[in-house]
Amino acid sequence: MVDMKKKVFLSLLTVCLSLTMNAQTELKKVYNEDIDPIVQIDQAVVKAKSEGKYVICQVGGNWCPWCLKFADFITKDTTISKVIAENFVYIHVNYNPRKSQGEAKMAQGKALMKRLNNAGRFGFPVFVVLDEEGKILHIQDSSFLEEGRGYNQEKVLRFFKNWTPQACQNN
Repeated sequence: MVDMKKKVFLSLLTVCLSLTMNAQTELKKVYNEDIDPIVQIDQAVVKAKSEGKYVICQVGGNWCPWCLKFADFITKDTTISKVIAENFVYIHVNYNPRKSQGEAKMAQGKALMKRLNNAGRFGFPVFVVLDEEGKILHIQDSSFLEEGRGYNQEKVLRFFKNWTPQACQNN
């Protein structure tokens, strides 16, 4: 009887792990792991300044299921994607703190966290709002935008709308 329970348990565990892995791989990978994140941010700031927008850095990586879920969520929600397009230069800033990436990538990751005021302390993804000069206006902990196993549209919209250039300049 115990062996049968073990077999059933192991079978169920295998199925659950398989489903979890498939769900994660179905999400589009959005982080460019080859670009220098500091250069990416600097280019986004230049573009934002020329367009009268702010920059949103979604910091995380293709290794992070919640990062990929958020990217998928805002792409599929037309209300949110419209607010983003009208107000922000939105970039996915790759951060991979693993030593297996090599010393150069480790140094790059340290420089990134220094540039973004150690935003990783909130977990991933984390959102950093930069003004048109590249100054950090806000760091958003993504856990406050979650609901269940996903994200809450109302909370996400409130976050983006509260950090538009217009909202910040009216205060």
